[in-house]
Amino acid sequence: MASKKKEKETIDSMDEDFDVEAVASLESIKKQFLSEGKKEGSINAADVMDAVQHLDLSEKDLDDLIQYFKDAGITVESDEDEDLEDIEGPDADMMNADPDLDPDDDAGDLSDEGKEELASADLTAIGNSDVKITDSVKLYLKEIGKVGLLNEQQEKELAKRIEAGKREDATDWEKMDAKEAKDQLTTANLRLVVAIAKHYVGRGMQFLDLIQEGNIGLMKAVDKFDYTKGFKFSTYATWWIRQAITRAIADQARTIRIPVHMVETINKMTRYQRQLVQELGRDPTPEEISEKMDGALSPEKIREIQRIAIEPVSLETPIGEEEDSRLGDFVEDKDDESPQEYTTKSLLKDELYEIMRDLKPRDQMVLRLRYGLDDNRPRTLEEVGKVFNLTRERIRQIEVKAIKQLRHPIRAKKLGDYQDAIFNEPSKKDGR
Repeated sequence: MASKKKEKETIDSMDEDFDVEAVASLESIKKQFLSEGKKEGSINAADVMDAVQHLDLSEKDLDDLIQYFKDAGITVESDEDEDLEDIEGPDADMMNADPDLDPDDDAGDLSDEGKEELASADLTAIGNSDVKITDSVKLYLKEIGKVGLLNEQQEKELAKRIEAGKREDATDWEKMDAKEAKDQLTTANLRLVVAIAKHYVGRGMQFLDLIQEGNIGLMKAVDKFDYTKGFKFSTYATWWIRQAITRAIADQARTIRIPVHMVETINKMTRYQRQLVQELGRDPTPEEISEKMDGALSPEKIREIQRIAIEPVSLETPIGEEEDSRLGDFVEDKDDESPQEYTTKSLLKDELYEIMRDLKPRDQMVLRLRYGLDDNRPRTLEEVGKVFNLTRERIRQIEVKAIKQLRHPIRAKKLGDYQDAIFNEPSKKDGR
């Protein structure tokens, strides 16, 4: 628990440093993409989402950002060309994902031709993208494949029906019709979620969990889509699907949560580290990684990030070919007593009880409570005083007198080597 608390404090500290040194404000990001949009004529939705991920935008902030580019006359394109190494996690092998694989251009602002391709895609295409296919995945893909894709006009018509159901004076029929339109718009775009989610395999969450989180983002997009702003629904939905998935990965993929911006930093550092392994034929030092990153991170910061990036390992992890042992069976419990210590304490307790028989019952009980002889929980002078309804000072006097009696040569001789252990009074040891 102490190590986890310390790690959390370290992460929080690095979070504050990052906020001061590296986090770009939303306004500066807007200006950056506005400049790029005016120069190129358009901007990429994926690039914008990556740039604002660490800001943890609210739903209103995200809507305002989309509207900002729309008002500025900037076209937002969404081709979902992902670089898997950018946010790659440590579980790529386990999830059957290839971090060096270039993803397919099959999501986002799709043309009618692109949608037809996506509609005709079979399970083999998904399998070729290194997504682990299970029976439940096959069943789900088969079900969503039965629903036809919509063209832009059909999406707009459904959006109008949804909008009509939101009016305060909407009739019961219009509200029911709006709900039906929501369902149609959602189910017709479930394949868009799959196309986006498969790019996030290998980052600590199962494929179906990624799809589920993406579906939540899709439902938000359906509920908030405003067809009057001129965006295609697939473009708008991509923002929300990506945000839902990336936020879920940041929140759920690791046992100890790491801030989104720190996940990005870890992944970039890991990418440079892999490049150096290929170049050098060995694991690079933090100094070499820092130099490769042009000093963006100091060697000290890299060491700290490497420590944070280590994934916790369960003590229940199976060990051996037959998996009949657990990792916890081989981990030493340094707080546990060794057999020698246990035997020594048992003998000490037996000898002590024997010589304490000559003391008065009250004196015996004071020593038992002060030293925790019966339950391994030493009491303070005040706690013992409450038991006997005596002051702290009076308990101290009784304790000193009892120990003095135990130090009598005849009794002390029976204790032999245990004398030092017994005659270290707790009042001197802990100042109570």
